[in-house]
Amino acid sequence: MNDLIIKDNIKIEELIYEVRGKQVMLDSDLAKLYEVETKRINEAVKNNIEKFPERYSFRISEEEYLKSKVSTSKGGSRKGHNVFTEQGVYMLATILKSKAASEMTIAIMDAFVLMRRFISNDLYKNNNILINHE
Repeated sequence: MNDLIIKDNIKIEELIYEVRGKQVMLDSDLAKLYEVETKRINEAVKNNIEKFPERYSFRISEEEYLKSKVSTSKGGSRKGHNVFTEQGVYMLATILKSKAASEMTIAIMDAFVLMRRFISNDLYKNNNILINHE
């Protein structure tokens, strides 16, 4: 799979996790990519709550965080984390209006597309293997 590597050797697709059957990104990872504090991401959401229905952004517990995130991230939160679907990341971009935020959002959208292609190709390959063996 082609990797989308952004500054400091961060691979965006490695920051996309599956939680509750949805591909999401953590508020803290988005903050790192956008070079802002996590609380700024969450303030933007709170101040524009109408742009973030539950299907775009939702809160996960620390337990869900640990199950999905595993060992690659630093830090945790007793309160859990906000996560954003692809649509939620896009909505976030409409609020964080800087050139850097726009460029990063494009890279993140590309990573979501790559992940979908990878999953789709993997499922196709696995289904062909099963079909060929029947």
